[in-house]
Amino acid sequence: MERIEGGHVTTPRGFRANGVVAGIKVSGRPDLALLVSDTPAQAAGVFTTNLVRAYNVDRNRRLLGAGQALRAVIVNSGNANVATGEQGRRDTDQMAALVAARLDLRADEVAVAQTGVIGVPLPMDVIRGAIPDLVAGLGDDGGPAAAEAICTTDTQIKQTAVQVMLDGVPVTIGAMAKGAGMIHPNMATMLCFVTTDAALGTEAAHHALVTAVARTLNAVTIDGDQSTSDTCLLLANGLAGNPLVEDLDDPRLTLFTEALTAVLDPLARLIARDGEGASKLLVVKVNGAVSDAQAAQAARSVAGSNLFKCAVRGSDPNWGRIACAIGYSGAEVDQSKLTITLNQVLLMFEGEPQSFDAAAVSRSMDAAEVTVQVDLGLGRGLGVAYGCDLTEEYVKINADYTT
Repeated sequence: MERIEGGHVTTPRGFRANGVVAGIKVSGRPDLALLVSDTPAQAAGVFTTNLVRAYNVDRNRRLLGAGQALRAVIVNSGNANVATGEQGRRDTDQMAALVAARLDLRADEVAVAQTGVIGVPLPMDVIRGAIPDLVAGLGDDGGPAAAEAICTTDTQIKQTAVQVMLDGVPVTIGAMAKGAGMIHPNMATMLCFVTTDAALGTEAAHHALVTAVARTLNAVTIDGDQSTSDTCLLLANGLAGNPLVEDLDDPRLTLFTEALTAVLDPLARLIARDGEGASKLLVVKVNGAVSDAQAAQAARSVAGSNLFKCAVRGSDPNWGRIACAIGYSGAEVDQSKLTITLNQVLLMFEGEPQSFDAAAVSRSMDAAEVTVQVDLGLGRGLGVAYGCDLTEEYVKINADYTT
């Protein structure tokens, strides 16, 4: 497996993209993106489980459930088009139809994703006016432009790509993601779009995506708020020419899933590091749980603890907040077997507090990354969560979001 320097969502064969300023955002930043596959692509997706959700989520689910191959995804930022009633549904359908007409496709070959403010109708006049230039500017080097256009409060674009050999054939996987706030996913995360020129069957594509997402994007928590719009889509157009991967027990699918995980993991870390107002990345690793699921549950409880996030902000090695979050996580815990390490300093060993140099640990927490290691001592389950510190800037950003 090889990471591609400067790789992005259009690095795999047969994908083009573009991003433009439509005028949805008052800031004047790019806010409309389009991703296109030159041939029909096998699609898989995971979506928010929030019961108040975007119509585009239901529409995309319906397309994938019908086995519909996709050719394009249009994404707008600055407006989530959620809780906008029948008008919002019509606007989403119209976005797909407008793109389809320009690309000579059917509307059901075009997925739609939207992110931004909830409860405000889309400014369809500016979107209609921008689509001709959006389509005209499509290019196989357009990944970075699209990655910028899907951002909201992000401070940087998030993209990557890797190459892996399947049956001696080089296969490429690229991805772009956005996310900085309203992040505590129970499915995938924020918005993420993955492209590959690998040939994958329907079940194989879904299995690979769900498995990789569970290990990476689903490990992120910023603020405990689960978005109404979370969407992660995988498009596989098969242009690499590898023999089709269909069986779930095929070793090639295992290899592809590992490569997909390698694509999504740095995006998950970037999203956590770019949390609204964040100054530090928080990495929580849990081992010794009775299952992987419980380990992940315990890790995310620590990463999502507002008290501990504040401690990370202040470089305060208040490890009792870690123990507290583990205890209410819902994972099976035996306090007498609990071991906690912070930035490689042992703080608790099998239920007993340890002596440590608090000032030295505090200095170590001034770094850009803070790592917590927890051993539950109960089994072989492993899990990880990515989070960030809670800063004054987070409050400021979200206090002024619409005003």
